[in-house]
Amino acid sequence: MELRPAYYAAARGGIRDWWTLLHPPYTAWNLGYVVLGACLAPHVRLDRLIASVFGFFLAVGIGAHALDELHGRPLRTRIPSWALVTAAAVSTAGAVGLGLAGAVRVGWTLVPFLVVGPILVVAYNAELFGGVLHNDWGFAVSWGAFPVLTAYVAQAQSLSAAAILAAAATTAFSLAQRALSTPARHLRRRVTEVEGAMSTADGAATAIDR
Repeated sequence: MELRPAYYAAARGGIRDWWTLLHPPYTAWNLGYVVLGACLAPHVRLDRLIASVFGFFLAVGIGAHALDELHGRPLRTRIPSWALVTAAAVSTAGAVGLGLAGAVRVGWTLVPFLVVGPILVVAYNAELFGGVLHNDWGFAVSWGAFPVLTAYVAQAQSLSAAAILAAAATTAFSLAQRALSTPARHLRRRVTEVEGAMSTADGAATAIDR
């Protein structure tokens, strides 16, 4: 029996591949950071919160994950490459469009985030510049700190010590998650066979299997 590339991955084919592509737990986690950043602001505007969540859903949930699948097929979906490119381009453009509309209301302080966001999506997931961003710290800053800071600025029009501390915390959480998930992804996606046993201090041995 083939081990699926992620515990939430559906059987391959059709609409199930798109569900797998969304990485539902990771996308929900990322959007949770968006909500956290927004709710740290002194006053929360619901329309800006909804726009921030939807923008990150487009950019990360669809755009980033489509590019990631296009680069090496880690989820082993059957989605055609042209469909992945289209999904990435349309969703990222939609996120930028939402951001530009928000910048008209929020002000210039949101503009740097509109520039950095698409760069992170493309550079990290397509492993540009020799994959310099495609590592644990790149992951933690891009998908841990950045959503918090962007959502906060969208609400408060500036940064604060609270937002920066929260960004540091979400970076740390993201690094911890990465340390736990990397071995799991390696086993699921690359390892075909495991042999051996675990020996304990009392002399017992437990066979290692799938």
